[in-house]
Amino acid sequence: MAQYFEVHPHNPQARLLKQAAAVLQAGGIAAVPTDSSYALVCRLDDKTAAENLRRIRQVDDKHHLTLLCKDLSELARFARVDNRQYRLLKLGTPGPYTFILEATKEVPRRLSHPSRRTIGLRVPEHRVLQELLALFGEPLLGTTLIPPGETEPLNDAGEIRDRYEKLLGAVVDAGACAMAPTTVIDLSGDEPALLRQGRGDLSLLGL
Repeated sequence: MAQYFEVHPHNPQARLLKQAAAVLQAGGIAAVPTDSSYALVCRLDDKTAAENLRRIRQVDDKHHLTLLCKDLSELARFARVDNRQYRLLKLGTPGPYTFILEATKEVPRRLSHPSRRTIGLRVPEHRVLQELLALFGEPLLGTTLIPPGETEPLNDAGEIRDRYEKLLGAVVDAGACAMAPTTVIDLSGDEPALLRQGRGDLSLLGL
């Protein structure tokens, strides 16, 4: 049964986020707000939690899961980044962008794309998620909370609790999110490639 944490969107209560972080540390999956929609997150190094996350979303190993990082200092551990790529990352973080990058050996092979060895990374700007990441102390593995067979992500924490309370360890309610997907940019090739246009403005990256 999911624990329900109702937090202030701009000044979240640390004691509640610590409890949510403890759920994640124990292997639970949490629904959390982001700057694009609600997402499901779990520990990066927990194989069972990652499998459960994919099962809830009903996606296979070809679906890119995303590493949610507190800041760019964490990205270098998990992705190979050259100077050109780093300039783009600096322009787009924190913000509503997901970048596809070549994964390092720090990323478990089961989490990267099975044929391309890439991983999605983002630095969110949502205050609640930023503080949760800071308290957790390491990146979280995440995916947008889109129910199987539907095209739009869920944006109401109460509805998420009603639909998923037996599958999740926690729901962090910070009110409605922006309800627009991130812009996804593939930086793993010779030139940046737009995979999905979302909230992120390409002109801010000079693209």
